[in-house]
Amino acid sequence: MALIVQKYGGTSVATPEHIGRVAEKVIATRGAGCDVVVVVSAMSGETNRLLALAHAITDRPDPRELDVILATGEQVTIALLSMALQARGCPAHSYTGAQVHILTDSMHNKARIMDIDAARIQHDLAAGRVVVVAGFQGVDEQGNITTLGRGGSDTTAVALAAALKADECQIYTDVDGVYTTDPRVVPEARRLARLTYEEMLEMASLGAKVLQIRSVEFASKYNVPLRVLSSFEEGAGTLITAEEEGMEQAQISGIAFNRDEAKLTVLGVPDQPGVASRILGPIADAGIEVDMIVQNVAEDATTDFTFTVHRRDYTQALAILQDVARELQAREVSGDDRIVKISLVGVGMRSHAGIASRMFRALAEEGINIRMISTSEIKVSVVVDEKYLELGVRALHDAFELGRSGGQPEGE
Repeated sequence: MALIVQKYGGTSVATPEHIGRVAEKVIATRGAGCDVVVVVSAMSGETNRLLALAHAITDRPDPRELDVILATGEQVTIALLSMALQARGCPAHSYTGAQVHILTDSMHNKARIMDIDAARIQHDLAAGRVVVVAGFQGVDEQGNITTLGRGGSDTTAVALAAALKADECQIYTDVDGVYTTDPRVVPEARRLARLTYEEMLEMASLGAKVLQIRSVEFASKYNVPLRVLSSFEEGAGTLITAEEEGMEQAQISGIAFNRDEAKLTVLGVPDQPGVASRILGPIADAGIEVDMIVQNVAEDATTDFTFTVHRRDYTQALAILQDVARELQAREVSGDDRIVKISLVGVGMRSHAGIASRMFRALAEEGINIRMISTSEIKVSVVVDEKYLELGVRALHDAFELGRSGGQPEGE
């Protein structure tokens, strides 16, 4: 008998009526001859409500106690869904992360899963029950409740699917799959029938918010087939799996973008060994992540050093950089927190030349100036002025014929 792990997010379980609809979906899957394990998030808005309660008590809640209160959101949902299943004649048992012993490290509020004891779940499945597990949470070796951070229920579901050797992990959300780009920006965006783990990882890291990055990493590591589906309408969704040999790949699978970018430049730095480390070392020490880096050497033995950071870190990074520039006797520090990153993603790039030049030409035809470029084996990213984001995405979507009439078909 096939084993399916299904995960339902906060919008899917937002009300008792929504939970009833989830119960019907679970029963339908079971009726198709599958064993089912369900992972659920807290009801929509509940985690924010619990956070607000904690902050009403203190500005700096103790991380351990914060995990204790945040974990209660999912506990409500697992009980309600189990009741809904039982009311429809379907045997079900609910479990918190601690009860099924999802063992994590002790990093409260952002813990990582170390191990899962699947024995209790397997016993219930063998007895003909649906098992409903709280996402987003676990327990450390000292018995403390831990949480996995925002979007952690996706990771719980994939980790359970790996531990149970499930045939598929289905992520139900408020969209019906992964699209070639955000349909709110390009109405002609097309749902993709399938993606590779590599492509989904790139798209998630570059701004696509359909799946949490850690869940895709977990799926790739343990080769768990992932399917993104809608809680609110029927459809095949998007299947995310390993790349298959001989499979014909589209040149470009999708366009991701990130609005939360900022750029910093140190001008006129002495061109000496170790200068990059002296610039970026203090940035890293402050816990600020650097993304794209460009270094240009001038004829006067100086270099201009440019890099991007998340927009929320811009002010802090700029202040650090000004101190570093004085130490290095650099000419000037400049910054811009009104830039965006647009990226083409596709494993087909490996076997198709000229993708980057075609991208640059499409942007040039729209009068869009490229400020920075970064490439990898399956992606090309550019930084442009914020005002050109939507125009740039639409131009590239058209240039690479990713709309509903072009590209790979929606069917499996």
